[in-house]
Order: sequence, then C-alpha cells, then structure tokens
Amino acid sequence: MDGSADAKLPDVLSELTLRLAQAGDARLPHAFLSVVGRIHDLISDLRPSPDELRAVIEFLTDVGHSADARRQEWVLLADVIGVSTRVEDLNCPRPEGATPNTLPGPFYREDVPDLPQGANLSRDGIGEGLAVEVQICGLDGAPVREAMVEVWHANALGRYENQDPDLQPEFNLRGRLRGDAEGRVRFSTVKPKGYALPEDGPVGRLLNALGLRLERPAHLHFRVTAPGYQTLTTHVFDRADPAIGHDALFGVRPELLADFRPVGAGRHALGLTLVLVRSGVAATPIPHSKRKEG
Repeated sequence: MDGSADAKLPDVLSELTLRLAQAGDARLPHAFLSVVGRIHDLISDLRPSPDELRAVIEFLTDVGHSADARRQEWVLLADVIGVSTRVEDLNCPRPEGATPNTLPGPFYREDVPDLPQGANLSRDGIGEGLAVEVQICGLDGAPVREAMVEVWHANALGRYENQDPDLQPEFNLRGRLRGDAEGRVRFSTVKPKGYALPEDGPVGRLLNALGLRLERPAHLHFRVTAPGYQTLTTHVFDRADPAIGHDALFGVRPELLADFRPVGAGRHALGLTLVLVRSGVAATPIPHSKRKEG
C-alpha cells in the first residue's frame, strides 16, 4: 500500500478532536489526544497487520495479568523502556551536589515495619553481613535531623522478599528507620547480590526476544523523607559489580557508586552520605544523553 491510500481513510483523529472539544483545555483530553495522535502516526509508519495488532494487545493483556499486590509488571515495563527514568528526570531534577533521584523499582512496598536505630534488616540471617552507616545532610552540609529512611534490597541470591514469599520471611531485608539528631542512620543487613530482571513474565520475555540484557548490579534502595526537604528515592550501587556498566533500568550514576568494603571473614561495611534538597529548590533537568554511567 502506498502513501496515497491514506487520503481515502476516515480522519478518526479529527472526529475525535471535535468530540472532545467541549472539554476545553483540560489536561486529560489534551493528553489523551496527544497519545492517540502519536499512536496513529506510529501505525502509519509501521503499518502493522491485524495479527500484529492482536499480538500487541495480547502482550499488554499479559502484562496486566502479571501485575498484583506483590509484583507490578506495569512498573517493570515502564522501567525497562526508560519511561520511569524520564518522568523522574523531568519532575525531580537535583542541583549539583545533591544525591540523584532514581526509580523505586517494581519491588518497593509501602507497608514496611518501623525498626529501631541499629536494627538488623535480615530476618533469616542468610548471607554475608553488611554494616551500613548513612549520613543524611543538606546541600549546605548540615545534618538533617531525624529523617525517616526506608531501606529495601535483594538478598544474597539476588531475590527480593516479595519475589520469594514462600522462601523468605515477610519483610525480609526491608525496614523504616528514623535518623538521630546528627542525621545518622545505622543498621545491619546482608550484602545484596546483583540479579536479572524476572524472565517468567511478558516483560522479561520481550527483552529476551530483543536480545537486551536483563542484569542489574547489586544495590540498596533508599527513600528519605524529612520536613522541609524534597523526598529522595535513590539506589546505592556496589562499584565492584560486573554489571555496573549495563544496568537494565538505567539507574546507575557516578554519584551513586559505593564501596562495600570487606572488614573480615564474611563481613562488609558501607558508609555513605545522602544529600537532600530543601523544598522549593529547583534545578534544570540533565538531558539523558549527557549523563555518564559508571
């Protein structure tokens, strides 16, 4: 079919625009038309067959069926195509010197228990020990007192607790701790291992079909909240992990690389500083093409 045939097709977009005209400048209909318009442009460019369209619909249906309270396949899809990172970049730019914001990832849980300072996040004791000390401060270097810090990470096999509900205790390697008056948070856990994204769902199967790598380097997740400061959600990565140069979720930044130092047989230590930004402080987003990965 050549391009001239398009002129004979019904102008669905124009009709849809007329039907939505009564909505005025409301954001939802404007966004809806923008998305639909780009889909129509993509269809004109790719000219999919009806069978190919059905395959796309079946894939999206499978993604929905694979999303539940423990596993969010839609979040995973948004992460692996870079949509989540792009939205974070546009909405959470950080000024120079601040800890970069990254994705929470598909395994975050909001319902984690509060734990005391110095608590051990490992509920099964499996893995090499890791002692962590975090300093929370502002851009001026002053400590942020009594910040609330959520932590979650994979175990020594590269599996999160909500991936292994029958093999790990509930809330294993997760917790919420309040920092002290000096802005410090201390806890014990086990050294996480890097892992591959799940291959048993539609997103993993798609990435395999495309020949894309699924690895993520070992890391800890942090979410830090404090009155008067912007919420920080970030990763801290093991600098020595062999997958550090090709994170499947595009989360690695030079500022987020850390040394998981051996301090004895089967024991490690991690010290790091997380720098928060006061509420109302803005920064110009850094174009993704200008970023450097470690």
